[in-house]
Amino acid sequence: MLRRHLFSLAAGALLALGVSGAVQAQDQFIVVQSTTSTQNSGLFDHILPIFQDKTGIEVRVVAVGTGQAIKNAENGDGDVLFVHAKASEEKFVAEGHGVERSDVMYNDFILVGPSTDPAGIAGTKDIAAALIKIAETEAPFASRGDDSGTHKAELKLWKEAGVDAAAASGGWYRETGSGMGATLNTGTAMGAYVLTDRATWISFGNKGDYQIAVEGDDRLFNQYGIILVNPDKHASVKAEAGQAFIDWVLSAEGQQAIADYKIDGQQLFFPNAGG
Repeated sequence: MLRRHLFSLAAGALLALGVSGAVQAQDQFIVVQSTTSTQNSGLFDHILPIFQDKTGIEVRVVAVGTGQAIKNAENGDGDVLFVHAKASEEKFVAEGHGVERSDVMYNDFILVGPSTDPAGIAGTKDIAAALIKIAETEAPFASRGDDSGTHKAELKLWKEAGVDAAAASGGWYRETGSGMGATLNTGTAMGAYVLTDRATWISFGNKGDYQIAVEGDDRLFNQYGIILVNPDKHASVKAEAGQAFIDWVLSAEGQQAIADYKIDGQQLFFPNAGG
């Protein structure tokens, strides 16, 4: 906590001074390892220009699945980690790869499917019961299969439902090994159910006859967190500039910027820094 406080003090000076000599010495950019949902939803296109205008720090985003983002950060390929798999994030910090984890925002996962609804689950709320019916009817299901935050959440839900979906791999259960947008495209092409985060679904332009089949289960809660990569492990980490970004995201201004991002009047992410 003391180290985080020291970083925050230095970062606060950067936020207050804007484009300063200290920032210029750090090349005026940081790399954020993040998820496809924050990038593809358009959130970063909305909030990053606000941060850069205030500080002069450019944020370069590497948008991959959460699992890959964490691996990249463990290798020192980035300054900040911004993902959505809390248990993995806490493990990242506990193993010394990150300084401290903070909640940033949340939304939820939803299960989408074709209007024909082959498993007969449309309009229900119990995600475990819905997955059981998909397995029983062998209705097509398209999984990301890429160790992303969404994939991790999906696997946890299958486990809670008592279904070994992996045993049906190549049959009714198909793993795309791709990002959320590509998996949704695959799913809609094959008439398969897909678990997706709501933000990506709202911004997805190829919905066809697809609709939300299951939503509202507490188990579909989707929390995002942010972490400074540990500069003690990787000397290349731009700790002050990275912490400046984190502090801004967690500040009232950053949280409001997240809340203000909407598509067709729908809010995609809900800030909850500090609980």
